Amino acid sequence: MMNLSKYENARIIGARAMQLANGAPPLIEVSPSASAIEVASAELDAGIIPLVVLR
Repeated sequence: MMNLSKYENARIIGARAMQLANGAPPLIEVSPSASAIEVASAELDAGIIPLVVLR
């Protein structure tokens, strides 16, 4: 996994959380009570978020 700055990390989690909040299916098993940000953070930690960082 690539080393991300805190800004890239926040941007990716925010973008993925917005996708999840708008109805995108989660890529990992989560509890129904988990928030979109918690799910996005867990997906980033697992390295399976379908977003790419261009520098």
